[in-house]
Amino acid sequence: MATKDLDIELKLLLDAIYLKYHYDFRGYAMASLKRRMTLAADHFGCRTLSQLQDRILHEPPLFPELLNYLTVQVSEMFRDPTYFRSLRESVIPLLRTYPSLKVWVAGCSTGEEVYSLAILLREEGLLERTLIYATDINTQALQKAEAGVYAVDRIAAFTQNHSQSGGHASLSDYYTAAYGNVVFDRALKKHIVFSDHSLATDSVFAEVQLLSCRNVLIYFNRELQERALGLFKDSLCRRGFLGLGARESLRFSQHAPAFSSLVWEDRIFQKG
Repeated sequence: MATKDLDIELKLLLDAIYLKYHYDFRGYAMASLKRRMTLAADHFGCRTLSQLQDRILHEPPLFPELLNYLTVQVSEMFRDPTYFRSLRESVIPLLRTYPSLKVWVAGCSTGEEVYSLAILLREEGLLERTLIYATDINTQALQKAEAGVYAVDRIAAFTQNHSQSGGHASLSDYYTAAYGNVVFDRALKKHIVFSDHSLATDSVFAEVQLLSCRNVLIYFNRELQERALGLFKDSLCRRGFLGLGARESLRFSQHAPAFSSLVWEDRIFQKG
């Protein structure tokens, strides 16, 4: 298909999704979105994005399945262990000064990072006074996150990351294994609120001391990145902390002056 035709069909499809389902992907990076939407069209047996648009408009039960193609769900516990080690060493000592804590994990996908932070806070003696908001636009991913069930064959990598992050205990202290899966402890879950929230259309909902949103902004165009960073700035209390992904930065953002770099190599920033 000619590139220009594909671009036109993609634009019309994104408009249709927004008008029908109120999910706004129009500010996502087009190259990535085009690739994923083409894969979705193949999956649904559609020769063109126009055919996919017709099916999505007239067969609503298909939309959650399409959403799984449009939202990236690749994560692991304690991913980038140095990020979590830096949180332990550079952020936790300052968080201890607060009588209560609120943490927001934006774009939490299936929950691996949420449980990582909950375990880290437990090990540092802060979880009992912490409420973690875990948000995503994909309700199926949120359901998986809330269940806290992961395949047992992923645990070896999780355990290695946890150890490299400076974990104080064994990761096995926090889950129960059965039937090829592990389920994480309810004592962690009671401090987590899972909720639907869109960085493209929704607004600030709480003031937090720590906000972690990693490997999400890379899928947004510049305008949507600015919107999300503005939300983050407005959500953080004074001297609050922002963690981004290894390939993400505040450089060139209009919101950069509001932050200072705390641990640049791990993309941890502090609001002024």
